[in-house]
Amino acid sequence: MSVRPFLAARSSLRRALYSTDAKPIRSILIANRGEIALRVTRTAASHGIRTTTVYTDPDALSEHAHASPYSINLGPANAYLDGEKIIRIAKGEGCDAVHPGYGFLSENSKFAQRCAEEGIVFIGPPPSAIESMGNKSASKDIMTAAGVPCVPGYHGPNQDPKFLATQAEEMGFPVLIKAVKGGGGKGMRIATSAAEFPAMLESAKSESRSSFGDDTVLVERYITTPRHIEVQVFADKFGNCVALGERDCSVQRRHQKIIEESPAPLLDPEIRKDIWKKARDAALAVGYEGAGTVEFIFDNDSGEFFFMEMNTRLQVEHPVTEMVTGVDLVYWQVLVASGQPLPLTQEQVEAQLNGHAFEARIYAENPEKGFIPDSGKLLHLQTPTATSTVRIDSGFRQGDELTTFYDPMIAKLIVKGETREVALAKLRLALNDYQVAGPSTNIEFLKTLAAHPDFIAGNVETGFIPKHHDELFTVKETPAEVYSQAVLAIILSEITIPSPSDPFSALGGGIGFTRGLQRRTMLLDDPNSPKPIAVELEQCGKDLYTITIGEITFPAIKVVQEKATGKLLGYYSHTRVESMVVRDGDKLFIFQNGKQFRLNIAQPAWLEKLRGPKEGTNSVVAPMPCKVLRVDVQEGETVKKDQALVVIESMKMETVIRSPHDGVVKKVVHGEGDVVKAGVTLVLFEEAEAKSGA
Repeated sequence: MSVRPFLAARSSLRRALYSTDAKPIRSILIANRGEIALRVTRTAASHGIRTTTVYTDPDALSEHAHASPYSINLGPANAYLDGEKIIRIAKGEGCDAVHPGYGFLSENSKFAQRCAEEGIVFIGPPPSAIESMGNKSASKDIMTAAGVPCVPGYHGPNQDPKFLATQAEEMGFPVLIKAVKGGGGKGMRIATSAAEFPAMLESAKSESRSSFGDDTVLVERYITTPRHIEVQVFADKFGNCVALGERDCSVQRRHQKIIEESPAPLLDPEIRKDIWKKARDAALAVGYEGAGTVEFIFDNDSGEFFFMEMNTRLQVEHPVTEMVTGVDLVYWQVLVASGQPLPLTQEQVEAQLNGHAFEARIYAENPEKGFIPDSGKLLHLQTPTATSTVRIDSGFRQGDELTTFYDPMIAKLIVKGETREVALAKLRLALNDYQVAGPSTNIEFLKTLAAHPDFIAGNVETGFIPKHHDELFTVKETPAEVYSQAVLAIILSEITIPSPSDPFSALGGGIGFTRGLQRRTMLLDDPNSPKPIAVELEQCGKDLYTITIGEITFPAIKVVQEKATGKLLGYYSHTRVESMVVRDGDKLFIFQNGKQFRLNIAQPAWLEKLRGPKEGTNSVVAPMPCKVLRVDVQEGETVKKDQALVVIESMKMETVIRSPHDGVVKKVVHGEGDVVKAGVTLVLFEEAEAKSGA
């Protein structure tokens, strides 16, 4: 029997099923900022779709504000949340659709509904799906009904603290307290005992109110050795739904991901297939459309997995899925939003899955200080060379300012290899080539993490960082060549641009130094050294210098500075050293042999005396520009070391400021609601108590 009649009938049926009022999207307003705005712009441009971008006053000079000739100022910093204004702009600019990116309005069902009411296509799921999955409690009821396993816990409406504490005790500690409308780690705390439950509950509710305008929480059993495994799903208007593989996002800090990979390592093939199926079941249960991520907690001990939540948007880590599938997820979003069917079936998706990919998030933060966010100007920025298997998604350029108004992520580094081992090797090499001078970053931490034996072996869990804290934060000795290159860079810059008023210049500021062959000593402060490092330098010929550091002497170093790149080449008797040295006042950023070192030019003793004594230990200062959310102590109160004093918010993150020692609070300098700069005193202690408790 010929198969042609059957094929013709199937083709006719398919056309009938997919007959729709689909309209191509020709113009998109991107209701977001930074790298995701640029990411959407690139896909739109490659398919001939016009884009309109929006920006706020703090973002006026940002890259995304200049990515399109159609760019509109929203006004104040929080205006990315002004849905009505964004809709007015979209209509005024003649946009067919709005792409919300992630964060901000991306999971706001009311905004999605308003877009529909105004005849604008919302590039995302229907409002009903956002509403169903946006409430963590309701979503778990839906998942249970759909046969998707959920973590045992209380997901009901009773928010009485005593009732929740009783529920926590019944399920057994530790428990996870989580905002029902949360996401991105916000409004999430772990209580390990009944004694600390009230404080953790209040902290979770406070952050939830601040981030989502709703302090309702759920309480669940906390799995002690969990992995965070999520599945990228995609659905269309015709009931088709595919799983585009899974991602392991287990390595986190502050309940936020910093490194993701696909596929998940050491995952049994049968469990992998089952978790894909459960993710598709979850999406179909709510009539999902577009890109979504179903997140699961995987119990390393039992091999069980439980539904955690569904993010009804494109995820920050979507590029790792794009790497292993070859699919442009943003373009798929546009196709589905315009009424088209999914381009691939589940079988076709699985057939083209290949290789392994990692994404490392480059953050402006200080890992050594509990990963507190940082801000400031990007004085120097060098990224790895982009290739078909090395990708950088960034929203910042050299010279841009990272403000305290938004998330501290600078960029995402994505790599792909034929195997996990190859991909990880590529990640380590690319991180070595990544240079950022200005704010503190997590790049050095990521290098250490990517080289850790357990991470290499794929033995990951959400508690990876605290579990391996000592190995990940080992103090490493600074090579003597780093001090040498730093001083050589200073000398060369002063010879090029002498400054008579600078006491450290080759001209000496009139205090006895002269240019040329005179020997001089410079002091460098190194955070890895308890005392300043003395570096003695003497010129011994044209472009030749001898440097002595303690018992180490580097004779007759030939120095060459590349004009095009600014790199400093030092030809030592034992090796050639290539460095990039960036100076910001007394701060020095040295990039050398794939590592970054931060030093400071130490002040001479006579200048320290002129400046007077330093601030003592009788105060606690703001570690960054921030807003004071809550003060947990009163004047005259006796406090213990590590007791919570003040809760601050910066870059959408809450940070608890704790007492550095035992003492008595003399004065609360700034109260709830105050906005302060970095270094501003928040709490003063009685001097006598500070000395005795230090």
